[in-house]
Amino acid sequence: METIAPPDQTSVSVTAPQALRVIKRTGDVVSFDADKIAVAMRKAFIAVEGDDASASSRVRELVQHAVAGIEQAFRRRLPDGGTVHIEDIQDQVELALMRAGEQKVARAYVLYREEHARARAAAGDIAKPHPSLNVTLADGSTRPLDLGRIETLVVDACEGLANVAPTRIVEETLKNLYDGVTVDGVSQALMMTARTLVEKEPNYTYVTARLLQDNLRREALAFLGIAEEATFGDMAALYKPAFLAYLEHGIEFEQLDPRLAEFDLERLAEALDHTRDNAFTYLGLQTLYDRYFIHRDEVRYELPQVMFMRVAMGLALNEDDRETRAIEFYELLSSFDYMASTPTLFNSGTVRSQLSSCYLTTVPDDLDGIYSAIRDNALLSKWAGGLGNDWTPIRALGSWIKGTNGKSQGVVPFLKVVNDTAVAVNQGGKRKGAVCAYLETWHLDIEEFIELRKNTGDDRRRTHDMNTANWVPDLFMKRVFDDAEWTLFSPSTCPDLHDLYGAAFEKRYQEYEEMTRTGQLKLFKRVRAKDLWRKMLSMLFETGHPWITFKDPCNLRSPQQHAGVVHSSNLCTEITLNTSPDEIAVCNLGSVNLAQHIVDGELDGDKLKKTVRTAVRLLDNVIDINYYAVPQAERSNFRHRPVGLGIMGFQDALYAQDIAYASERAVEFADRSMELVGYHAIEASSDLAAERGRYASFEGSLWSQGVLPIDSIEKLKAERGEQYIEVDTSATQDWERLREKVVAQGMRNSNVMAIAPTATISNICGVSQSIEPTYQNLYVKSNLSGEFTVVNAYLVDDLKARGLWDEVMINDLKYYDGSVQPIERVPEDLKAKYATAFEVEPKWLVEAAARRQKWIDQAQSLNLYIKGVSGKKLDVTYRMAWFRGLKTTYYLRALGATAVEKSTVDRGNLNAVSNAAPGPVPAASPAPEQRAPSAPGREPRGVEDFLTGKAGTGSRAPRAGEIDDLGCEACQ
Repeated sequence: METIAPPDQTSVSVTAPQALRVIKRTGDVVSFDADKIAVAMRKAFIAVEGDDASASSRVRELVQHAVAGIEQAFRRRLPDGGTVHIEDIQDQVELALMRAGEQKVARAYVLYREEHARARAAAGDIAKPHPSLNVTLADGSTRPLDLGRIETLVVDACEGLANVAPTRIVEETLKNLYDGVTVDGVSQALMMTARTLVEKEPNYTYVTARLLQDNLRREALAFLGIAEEATFGDMAALYKPAFLAYLEHGIEFEQLDPRLAEFDLERLAEALDHTRDNAFTYLGLQTLYDRYFIHRDEVRYELPQVMFMRVAMGLALNEDDRETRAIEFYELLSSFDYMASTPTLFNSGTVRSQLSSCYLTTVPDDLDGIYSAIRDNALLSKWAGGLGNDWTPIRALGSWIKGTNGKSQGVVPFLKVVNDTAVAVNQGGKRKGAVCAYLETWHLDIEEFIELRKNTGDDRRRTHDMNTANWVPDLFMKRVFDDAEWTLFSPSTCPDLHDLYGAAFEKRYQEYEEMTRTGQLKLFKRVRAKDLWRKMLSMLFETGHPWITFKDPCNLRSPQQHAGVVHSSNLCTEITLNTSPDEIAVCNLGSVNLAQHIVDGELDGDKLKKTVRTAVRLLDNVIDINYYAVPQAERSNFRHRPVGLGIMGFQDALYAQDIAYASERAVEFADRSMELVGYHAIEASSDLAAERGRYASFEGSLWSQGVLPIDSIEKLKAERGEQYIEVDTSATQDWERLREKVVAQGMRNSNVMAIAPTATISNICGVSQSIEPTYQNLYVKSNLSGEFTVVNAYLVDDLKARGLWDEVMINDLKYYDGSVQPIERVPEDLKAKYATAFEVEPKWLVEAAARRQKWIDQAQSLNLYIKGVSGKKLDVTYRMAWFRGLKTTYYLRALGATAVEKSTVDRGNLNAVSNAAPGPVPAASPAPEQRAPSAPGREPRGVEDFLTGKAGTGSRAPRAGEIDDLGCEACQ
């Protein structure tokens, strides 16, 4: 094979004032030269494809795009300039080739690097650190490099972790240093060395996080005047003075609530556990640093345990024994047994304590009401709330306007204003505002509403930056099943349909249909229900919207039927609360980490009970402490006091029990674990009612009648019809005892459970998000905090136990996008256990969700992953979701069949322990974190093509890598 030359030195002209520099293997430092990366990549293609590759426009364009991406990645990581090691550049080249689908070139490139690394080692050609290295301090002065401190930092970082090598990190880091390196440069070199090893050994993510702690400590402690720097061991003594100084500074800067100073601070400081800093993964800690820690002039002066205590104190402000409760809340958060939602982590204990996650509104059908609702959206978005708007009352296109004797333009033009408001009011400057508009399926504008996210058509009637959802009544689904007609109406002529559901809706709807036949109603449209259903699914596949949510189960199973109507869900489809022009529903979220409650391979019921009881108390406190941007939200929250306790780490909990997601055991675990969470949450709320009083609208609720969530299924069956629903209703707990207790004591909260997406807070805790299956077993995650190698540690442990974890396995996982299914030497039981999201049939996601839903008084954010999408598969999946009694669904993650199949001339080559390059490989799918652009000039596929399985792979539906790139972190 012709020599492939990885970029070994670089020297480019960069116009930025602070240029990038490259550390060569010799220890020399040169300036960055993107052109040399391009040359090396072209040589790699020539070596694999022959001399003609140099003239190929495909290769030129690919190299140009890849080099630009590599440079951009480094500049994003080092915006003020800095140094990168040559090995890191080569890692990026390898990643770029894999992302471009050039697996053969990438594999040959990897083998070349390994071969030359062995040759250098054999020749003793290993760079030595400069004998008298000096470090440049922030003030420009220098001092000798403290090798002893570096060794202490690395040894501390590796303490208690298996299969990590402190000596290797130190030696590799010293190769990357140069005389005059900055203090931050030393830290960066340590982290870069450790993070490159994560794909080989998952424990290095903890090592990297612990090395990052050195940066955090130096930044915060110096700002607070405590110390210039500190080791992990030093923090046992330094956390206390740091905490006290932090509170003093934060209150002085008018960032922290002055009431925090009224606590017994000495007692709280003693409760801080510095060892819990070691529990973070690199992604988790970097996420906290970038987005959560309080800062002043871009200097973070809040340390991890201080942050958790600040949040705990803010939530305990109104407790009688504030210190005891604050410590209890701190223990819950810092142990990762439970994590509060992002708004609570952001704002608890601050001067503006907007702690709630979700707000739901109903928009009235008059101009003043419409723009008041848009104003409310702006105010709520400003303080980081996620919004769900019910737009069904707005009259349809062509409806008569009494005041002007003109005709309405319908709901769509107003949604365009909502879209632009969400962009303009960008959640306090932190991220784009996030809103979801809901419309009922009988609304005359529904067909245009469905197309709001299309990339073609009149852009004035498109909303590219907001989410949309169908609010689907049961009667429509019955008409789909029966292949019957469906009639669309304007709310201006059928206003009562908005507030009706179940049998009452069906009766009144049919009366309106009869009025169209007698001529009493002129403004309507009749369509075939299946045709509209096909269009809904087609647009869901093509644009990712509108989501499918179900009106009747949300209302018929709502504990608050006596107090109003559920008109929509929220931004993430897990909240189902009543709304009206006078009440904006509010929900306060948090999630139990199931993975932390698996002890010795089993769910620890006693620990779960303790966690849930504390979590419900904490969530109830949010209601009283919370800042309300609009009075309708405050009125609603104090009257009904809803909270939403959910779960995360479900997939980790399955791994810990040796259970495959696609199995009856997983469905059973979903059932039993949620039953326990629900049982203890309801009891905790009832006990809080005995202590603090019932919520104001308790009388008349299902709770007051002794009807618990599991019991409300019978009402849904009765109203929908038994032939249209099938739900397992088995139970294991003493629910009769709990019914009696709830009736006697009441409830503190109208609603207590909802499963949110948790994409961000699960990153903080280092577990899989929410109820999601594993996305991939090995991948690079890109987000606002940078790029992070994520590897499934459970898989690595199982492969090690069977002697299968080696370099070839790592490269095969990269080649197969983190899937073990095509790797022949992986045993079948591990293939089942480690099937990734697109390899788990969607029926298992729906079945597990249905088992959870029977215990939940609200809903769950259920993403559906479908590989090899066809119209039939989508149709069956969403019909099944309705038939199993689900209240809502969330994102559709669609992957076309041809995007997931790869082959080689000899597939065994990729599974053999050999240095030989693989055979010819066809172009592969794009990297998961990148969305494939539509082909130029491609017209959207027609409904018939899509629903007959002719769609191909040009979908614009969100890909799995974008799963937590949702703009809003309110529910997460």
